[in-house]
Amino acid sequence: MAEENDIAQAQKRLSQAHEFLHIETKKDDLADLEKKIAAPGFWDDAQKAQAISKQASDLRESIEDYTKASKLIEDAQTAYELSADDPELKQEADRSLAEFSKMMTNFEIESWFPGRFDKGNAIVTINPGSGGLEAQDWTDMLYHMYVKYAERRGWKVHLLDIQPAEVIGIERASIQIDGKFAYGMLRSEIGVHRLVRISPTDDKKRRHTTFASVEVMPVLPDDIEVDLNPNDVRVDVYRASGPGGQCVNTTDSAVRLTHIPTGIVVTCQNQKSQLQNKEAAFRVLRAKLYEYEEQKRQEEISKLQGEKMESSFGSQIRNYVLYPYRLVKDLRSGVETGNVDAVLDGDLDAFVLGYHRWKAAGKPSAREENAKVS
Repeated sequence: MAEENDIAQAQKRLSQAHEFLHIETKKDDLADLEKKIAAPGFWDDAQKAQAISKQASDLRESIEDYTKASKLIEDAQTAYELSADDPELKQEADRSLAEFSKMMTNFEIESWFPGRFDKGNAIVTINPGSGGLEAQDWTDMLYHMYVKYAERRGWKVHLLDIQPAEVIGIERASIQIDGKFAYGMLRSEIGVHRLVRISPTDDKKRRHTTFASVEVMPVLPDDIEVDLNPNDVRVDVYRASGPGGQCVNTTDSAVRLTHIPTGIVVTCQNQKSQLQNKEAAFRVLRAKLYEYEEQKRQEEISKLQGEKMESSFGSQIRNYVLYPYRLVKDLRSGVETGNVDAVLDGDLDAFVLGYHRWKAAGKPSAREENAKVS
């Protein structure tokens, strides 16, 4: 049941949110944008007008959410003060505080992602590392884990490219995930993921360790300029294939783009037509070229791609152990759980949010702490 101390703690959290969300600044910014929107000729430049309108909408939503959170505390306090002889009012106060707590978590998430692309959509690519057949199977497991995580959060998933392996698993997978803060949140997954288990392909049932790498890039807005000359891109088309090499298309609908100056290769085969595959592939190529240029200029490297690491032992960001014990542990934030099945079924919030809390706090990683002890 809600207590007076709970109300006081909630009020303190609201005050902190007022500061880190910069509510007063947002109100001033919104007032300025609304003046521009109301000015004659605002829609003469449709693209610019849409961008300003979107910015105003985002500010308005943030301010309205903060106002709603304030109202929840007021409702909880009123219900608590009148609840001495009415248990139902205490329950009402509890419900208001529970909803308030969820909103505070969302405010916290918003404060983590001030980056240019953090609120937008993401392109996630998974590739096998060392481990042979095991790594291809592990890549398939990670692919399904991220699809299920996106579904849990209500995000939309678009399959861009998936290449089945000959025996088990997949050789690679690339998906676009559309949702608020998808890119910002999924940056937590950039790096090498390590799996330890009894191999399903080993007749002697021996323990195997394998790796896969995860790359996360932002889906660039149309107004972002990228130096992409179509004459520098070789376009190859071929027939898309399904599991086991079975033909799933009788026309040359799959597309492979090769950016000749950089050697960057992008493939897409899972849209319905060659034109759709080509558009999706160019979208991924734009993102890769943007990242490439940013790295060349040494700007925002960690935000867009993260540290480049070899997909092998000692470079992993997270361990997934299925045998001889069961544990998933993030080597940066220290977040861990024994419920491995839930994690592989997409229950990733503890790890995603835990990583960003750790990063925001600026603490040493769990790996660094362990190194000090040893």
